[in-house]
Amino acid sequence: MPGVLEGIRVLDFGRYIAGPYCACMLAEHGAEVIRIEKRTASEDRVQAPIAPSGEGALFMQMNRNKLGMTLDPMKPEGQEIVRKLVATADVVVANLPPQTLEAMKLDYESLKAVKEDIILTTVTAYGRGGPYSDRVGFDGIGQAMSGAVYMTSEADGERPFRAQVPWVDFGTALHCAFGTMAALMARKMTGRGQWVEGALLATAVTFGNALLIEQAVAKPDRVPTANRGQTSGPVDLFKCKDGVWILVQVIGDPLYKRWANLMGEDMWLCDPRFKTDILRGDNGAVISERMAAWCAERTSTEAIETLAKAAIPSGPVLKPQQTLDDPHINAMGFFQRTEYPGMATPAPLAKVPVRMSATPGSIRRRPPTLGEHTDMILGKLGYDKAAIAKLREKKII
Repeated sequence: MPGVLEGIRVLDFGRYIAGPYCACMLAEHGAEVIRIEKRTASEDRVQAPIAPSGEGALFMQMNRNKLGMTLDPMKPEGQEIVRKLVATADVVVANLPPQTLEAMKLDYESLKAVKEDIILTTVTAYGRGGPYSDRVGFDGIGQAMSGAVYMTSEADGERPFRAQVPWVDFGTALHCAFGTMAALMARKMTGRGQWVEGALLATAVTFGNALLIEQAVAKPDRVPTANRGQTSGPVDLFKCKDGVWILVQVIGDPLYKRWANLMGEDMWLCDPRFKTDILRGDNGAVISERMAAWCAERTSTEAIETLAKAAIPSGPVLKPQQTLDDPHINAMGFFQRTEYPGMATPAPLAKVPVRMSATPGSIRRRPPTLGEHTDMILGKLGYDKAAIAKLREKKII
């Protein structure tokens, strides 16, 4: 079935995650996405290499369903190709510093001069207009400045931990994909394009907004409690008899009553220290101590099954291989095993995480090798074989 974005052409000048995954989401739903990278390969192509030719795990996830071409857009001949590509495109995605966008003629005014209704989607670290706007940054900067890293420190406030999973990058990519889709809908109504801007720090403070609202209004000046929740309980990681850690999350009165009944001790329902969620968070160390003792008497399987029967959320802390081997994850078909040239083992690419009954997204094409579709794309722009050979000789492609 054709995707809902079939007929939309996207030029992807992104790198790493926020830009490329935004373009990837558009490709999942049928857009033709052309990934444009340096002749010698963009640096994100070789992060955590897994293929004999150097392609990495990050590249595999970010660039499925895309066509790939190489180009030097800093040279006059390269900028001429950029203009021709833009004239055929609907969306340009780029997570590059503003000065780089201008040098590559990918700033909004330059793009509009080529195609009036173009949509430009950009990502920066800090956003445009503030004192840090010219600084560069990665996912971890957003995590650190949002308050999230501080709140996951150990109980004494020492040794703060950032998440290894780049949730700020992915959150920004998803918001930008949403913004790009909204811009395409607006263009249908108005005939005008627009500039869609995302920022890593904006995403990070959005995801942590409730914590910041509480601080602004109630001024609790919360201190870190490591894995233990602060506004309900028990919410924590607990070690079971077999050495496996599990996460238990009891949030809200109905869940707490079920947990107290499971413990079989009236004090948890009578003690005024545990009357509300916020009080249970304030006194969470006491509740966590009880839950830790309960888990220590059971294997992780016994604990999780017992909690599941009581309708209390829990789950094991899995190593990456255990995640790949998990029976539910495999039964749900969350991954699509995808071949890549020279790679002995197919890459388990995570499918679109939202199911749609009528117009689902899909993985239709493996990620491109370096410059795999350059000649085909240039040919469609009117370049013949001799002209393409000359561009390659001059190191434009």
